[in-house]
This record gives sequence, structure tokens and C-alpha cells, in this order.
Amino acid sequence: MKVAIVGGGPSAFYVASRLLSRLNDTRLRVHVFDRLWAPHGLVRYGVAPDHPEVKNCTNKFDKVAADPRFRFYGNVNVGTPPPQGMAQTVQLGLDDLQRHYSHLVFATGCTLPALHTALAESPWSMPALGFVHWYTQHPSAPPPPALDTLTHVSLIGNGNVALDIARILLTPPAVLEKYDVPQPVLDLLRRSTVRHVDIIARRGPINAAFTAKELRELIHLPDASMRPLDPALLIPPPSASRQQSRILQLLGQGSRNAFGSTPKTWALEFFKSPTGIAPPPPGESDPRLLLANTALDAEGRSVPQTPAPPLRTSLVIPSLGFRAEPAPTPFFDPALGHLRAHAGRVLDADGRVVRNVYASGWAANGAKGVLATTMMDAYAVADVVATDLGVPVEGDVQGDAAAALADMHPEFAMNPAPADDFPPPKVAAARVVTYPEWKRVDAEEVRRGELLGKERERMGWEEAEAFLWDGAPVDLIQK
Repeated sequence: MKVAIVGGGPSAFYVASRLLSRLNDTRLRVHVFDRLWAPHGLVRYGVAPDHPEVKNCTNKFDKVAADPRFRFYGNVNVGTPPPQGMAQTVQLGLDDLQRHYSHLVFATGCTLPALHTALAESPWSMPALGFVHWYTQHPSAPPPPALDTLTHVSLIGNGNVALDIARILLTPPAVLEKYDVPQPVLDLLRRSTVRHVDIIARRGPINAAFTAKELRELIHLPDASMRPLDPALLIPPPSASRQQSRILQLLGQGSRNAFGSTPKTWALEFFKSPTGIAPPPPGESDPRLLLANTALDAEGRSVPQTPAPPLRTSLVIPSLGFRAEPAPTPFFDPALGHLRAHAGRVLDADGRVVRNVYASGWAANGAKGVLATTMMDAYAVADVVATDLGVPVEGDVQGDAAAALADMHPEFAMNPAPADDFPPPKVAAARVVTYPEWKRVDAEEVRRGELLGKERERMGWEEAEAFLWDGAPVDLIQK
């Protein structure tokens, strides 16, 4: 009854929480491994800093970590090569986990940006994930955007992440400085010369991917105003949901400030899709974003129509969602962009269940849903694990547990009777960050933030390493 969970974000902690609460057995061990040195995944490195309420789930994760049967090991990379900027991670092979654990759960999320075929890598483009990782000080340390040389930013996509980025660019730094925004990020935002942000969507307002809450925050910014939309776009069809009708109503009302009366402006460009980026004309510094007008076909798909006028812009930020990295298993499906899984269980290429191997959250389903969706999926997967451990679960867990277990993958195997010992020796001898170490860093970040009048001031890895160990030999792992 020794469970390894790969990934340390919300899905991992929700799986652990459910297992620990369902299984009242002192022999149970739940160990979480994350290649990031700090826990909580997207909650720490994806949530917009001016949305601190979304991070309240970490209070629950602290309670999970207090269970003596739980361990967190940060700075441990399983299988795949570590991402850029994280060469300090301890490397574990999948075989290490197979030897030391009876059950394995992948909660690795979706950590790569979804790409647009028309937007090749260029000096004038930066993925939304890189921008978010910049303002959350992700350990991969993407280069900062040159905001002090830009005037116009074009976001491709109109999901909540796109609106988060627009809001960060358009909000006065004096408003942001009380939140969890690192000082180097604030310093660059104070020097920013960005004056306009376009948010480009291939469908219309009725199909907007953002929520009314995100839109409301954008239209109420103190120093920004929205370009009014054509009223013809905002007539709700009879089939409009309450949420859709509310969004159309907000768009019709427009921003609190009249367009053009503020230092910064923004616009929603509907029914447009990028076709490329042209270099700056001679004597200019801004490229041209090439666009096509779009229309919806009978199935509701966006189809390019006539060319639209090129848009002069300084930086293009595609914000089209996320995709998973090829996982450190033979069970990643490139066509799906995530692990092959059904009802919580990982499958091989022939559709057979891999015994005692599971996937939860975005690792299993792709990048969709909100935090509550992730929580419910993680609980369901944990119930499958509990069932396989012999714990009765009310109802028919995931629908077809008995049928699924009838046809098993014959080769990949976990250890049915792992010793109740430390994690793999490579981890026991390395500078991993356990949860008690993280709580020390957490408290210090909050203390430093209080001195600056803000929520917290974050540490990078080098600073956290010096704070925790100061270069002294360490023996971190305790049973």
C-alpha cells in the first residue's frame, strides 16, 4: 500500500487527500514527486496574482501534508529530461518508482503551450505560458518580455488566460504591487510602454471562452478603456445560455471609462484568425500580424474567409491552451496529447489496463476544466485506487472496474510488496524539498512580502537553496 504520485499540483494533492481519508491504515504511504522545487503546480505558477482567493485550496493541501503517511519530494524529475532552467533537479527513472511502490498515479498536468500552425517561432511572438511563467517566477525562468520597448500587444485566443495577461498589462502597477507579484516583474511593469492590447478570437461573442467574472474585471480597470463593439454582434440568439447572455450584456455596456479617455486601451476582435507574422517594413520596428476574417460552418467550426487588414503590433502572444509533454511511460498518446486512460486507469496501445497505474486530471483528460473539475476527477481516480487496494467504495466505481481489470497489460509492473522504507536512494541522498522545508520557505516569502507591503515576495531556486541549507551537507529525508 505504497502509492507514488508524479506531479505536485492540485490534482496530485486531491488524489492524496482522498486516499488518506478513505484508507484508515497506518501502513499506507503516499509520496508525491514534483520536478518543481515548490509544490502546488498551477496554483503557484499559473493563477493570476490578483486572484489570491483561488489559492485558498493550499490550506487544504497543508492539512494533507500534515498526515504522517504523506511525503512531498520537490526538485525530483521522473523519466523525461528536465526542462530548461531546471538542471538542478534529481533524476529518477520510472523503474525506480516501479521497484519502490505498489501503485503509481500520474498527475503531471499539461505543461506545454498549444501551438498555432500559422505562427512559427519568431522574435515577435511569445507563448502565453511563457508570459505567465515570467510573472509567476516559474523555475524554468523564461526571458522577460521587452515591455519597455513595446506599445501594442496582440493576444490570440480569448480564454481566461488571455484576459489575465491583458489585465496584467493594463492594470496600474500601483494596484498590482500589493499582490504576489515578484519585484523584478513589478519593476518591468512600471517601465512598460504598452498602450493597447488586442484580444483576437476566431469565433463571435456568443462563443467567448472567457467568463463573465474575467470580463467584468477587465472592463472596470481604472486606467484602461474598451473599444466599443458593433451592436449587431451582441444580439443574443434564442438558444443563448444565461452566462452567454450576461457576457453579451457586459460587452454591450462597454468599459467603465469611455474609449480613448484613458492612458491605455483594449479591444476584442471577433471573427478573425492569424495567418502569419510579417517582419517590420523598412524603417519600422513593429511587425504585421496577418489575419483572415472567419465564419462558422454548419458544425460551428471557424473557417477562414477573406483576408483582413494586417494589424501593426509589437508582440503577438498566442493563448490557445495547453498540451501535455510526452510522459515518461510508453502510454502517452501523441494523437490525444495526453496519457491513454479510461476511468482513471492507464491503458496501453492495445487498450489494455496497466495494472496499478493511474492518471488524474489534465494528464488523463487534457487541459480542460477548472479547479473544481480537477478536484472531482482526482477524487474519482483515488476511489479507483482505493478499490484496487481492496477498500469497499459505495456504488459502481468508475462504472467498469471489474471489466477493466479482466484484460491486463502483461509487461509493465509495479512492486506488489515494496519495503516500507525511504524513497529511492537517489532522492534520499539529494537536495530535495520536503513539505516542512517548503513551509519554511513559504513563511519566509510571506515575511519578506510583509516588509514590502504585499502578499509575499517569492524566492527562486538558488535563493531557496541558500535559505534552507546554506551550502551545508544535508540529509533531508526522514521516514
